[in-house]
Amino acid sequence: MSLTTIRSTLAGFAAVAVLAVFASAQGQPDFSKVEIKTTKISNNFYTLEGQGGTIGVLAGPDGVLLVDTQFAPLTQKILAAIRQISGGPIRFVVNTHVHGDHTGGNENFGKMGVVIFARDELRNRLAHPSPTASGAPGVPAPAAALPAVTYAGRVTWHMNGEDVDLIAIPRAHTDGDTIVRFPANDIIMTGDYFRSVGFPNIDRNNGGSLNGMVDGLGRLIGMSGPNTKIIPGHGPTVDRTAVTAHRDMLLAVRDRVSKLIEQGKTQEEAVAAKPAADYVAKVAQPGANPGAVEDRFIGQVYAELKATR
Repeated sequence: MSLTTIRSTLAGFAAVAVLAVFASAQGQPDFSKVEIKTTKISNNFYTLEGQGGTIGVLAGPDGVLLVDTQFAPLTQKILAAIRQISGGPIRFVVNTHVHGDHTGGNENFGKMGVVIFARDELRNRLAHPSPTASGAPGVPAPAAALPAVTYAGRVTWHMNGEDVDLIAIPRAHTDGDTIVRFPANDIIMTGDYFRSVGFPNIDRNNGGSLNGMVDGLGRLIGMSGPNTKIIPGHGPTVDRTAVTAHRDMLLAVRDRVSKLIEQGKTQEEAVAAKPAADYVAKVAQPGANPGAVEDRFIGQVYAELKATR
């Protein structure tokens, strides 16, 4: 992709920034105020943080690979940040899961000729989204936003002196989760099935599951070494000890909720019992309502465990 093409595309995105002001008035984030923070993780790998999930950038002579795209109104700012890293063509995007704070920019990058990779399940959910929590019909993603290359298991390709591994994690945060592993850099990006802040989000509406989350975290721990940099969908980069603590917390809360179900507690009673209260301070997420996030998590765990009784 030439710089001329990128400049032309940026001009097309300029109008999006105007829409951000309107979105703010409707109670949505004001994307015009979002700044993209770039962090150099290794010689050729960077992260971009703005609004939504963390983006990964692998740059080098073969071009640029991105992990996730955040929200559509931020594409112009994301492109500007990438150009501070590399002037090479942006060739590939990998989506870690379906949520809009990780896939919202897909259409913009797809229209630029970037090839999008994702799980079969993720593509299907973008094309045929589930109803919202309120029951409203989901809005299908436009054709340009849909991954052009899908897979069911593991994919490896070779770029910028790195073997990039896409590893499917079945039914964890959603049913379309992917770990992106960069072994030469000893870096793993997880998407939202692991967060280093906040409680887990088991999105059962999009195929997520408690057991899949536990199994996936165990798999992540197993493939990580003592110096592996684990970059979550949200929160700071951590090592495997943090993932182990997160997995152990999930197991402990699962067992507590299971006991409440055995005692005949309703979901509302289980949530009110606060079985994760001693973890709230440990996983606190800046800017979030910890009580609401805890209640959502307990409700998700209860619903899944109850369904198996």
